Amino acid sequence: MSKKDYYTILGISKTAGNFDIKRAYKRLAIKYHPDRNKGNKVFEEKFKEIKEAYEVLSDPKKRSVYDQYGHNAFNQDNSGFASGFSGSGDFGDIFGDVFGDIFGSRKKTSDSKGSDVSYDMELDLEDAVKGISRKIKVSIMQKCSVCYGSGARSGTKRKLCSTCNGSGNLHMRQGFFSVQQTCPNCNGSCYIIDNPCYVCHGSGVERSLKELLVKIPAGINTGDKICLSKEGNCGDFGKFPGNLYIKIKVKKHNIFNREDNNLYCEVPINFSMAALGGKIEIPSLNGKLKLRIPPETQTGRLFRIKNKGVKSVNNDFYGDLLCKVFVETPINLNDYQRKLLYDLGFSLTGNNNGGKNNPKSKSFFDRVKKFLSNLAG
Repeated sequence: MSKKDYYTILGISKTAGNFDIKRAYKRLAIKYHPDRNKGNKVFEEKFKEIKEAYEVLSDPKKRSVYDQYGHNAFNQDNSGFASGFSGSGDFGDIFGDVFGDIFGSRKKTSDSKGSDVSYDMELDLEDAVKGISRKIKVSIMQKCSVCYGSGARSGTKRKLCSTCNGSGNLHMRQGFFSVQQTCPNCNGSCYIIDNPCYVCHGSGVERSLKELLVKIPAGINTGDKICLSKEGNCGDFGKFPGNLYIKIKVKKHNIFNREDNNLYCEVPINFSMAALGGKIEIPSLNGKLKLRIPPETQTGRLFRIKNKGVKSVNNDFYGDLLCKVFVETPINLNDYQRKLLYDLGFSLTGNNNGGKNNPKSKSFFDRVKKFLSNLAG
């Protein structure tokens, strides 16, 4: 038996609780276990020390005696206490207990959590931005309405499986390991039901529609999820329901595009407005807004209106409204309008103009002329 301090071996304080002891043992046992370090005698001895320390400190009676008498408590002539301690023989039980926590092997099947459920919800942009409460109906596994989750027919009762004593599992020791198998008698359900419910057939759950009122927070966006805890499928015998996840998809809007918390829209303006400037009305999700168009505005110019976008779902931050204007070419002209535009076009491009009204056009065609000249020559 190791004479080293058991607390030091596990790397814990003398005030450590059972959870800390078990956690320390898990971490060290995985690292030094012989099956992961075949042929390493140093690791094998280290593992024996770790196991020995855990066997004592995880048992409240053994730990109390160890704290009082130290290693002398385990001498063969000391009050018979050593007869209850085995240096290695009961490792299979300890391995099953501790490593079972890691892999969930000792958890009763009847205590298994129900599965999560996913529900797709489409929202209009207005509802997603402002928030809304909506009723939904979800098809889920709920506690049986006839047997109320017992799985047994009315007037009868279920009973614990005598083969596994209600654990749902059988454990067989093979060397260092405790091997787990599902109980063949109850198939892991932990219970024997001689007269199963005619509705749920002994499962304790049935599929039914559940109506819920879902509160959609303001600012939610496509791809976001809302978790409704314990509103998913029930587990065995109607216990431990999973969660319901509402997956959001915001419909395409006919005016606005949303990027993060900003809203984008395109606004047409006529030729006169673009040249002379003025004021126009633009839409927002809170009503109309006035936007000033400065003279000589070009197609594609972006105007930003602060804090008129979407409120963040996480805080009080507001995005912006961004309006891109484009100059609309007039159509369906009458003779008078055509003459006006003809006269205007001539005044803009006449020989005496020099391109001062259309500097971009002049620059472009000057470059085209130079390119063609170089190409020819």
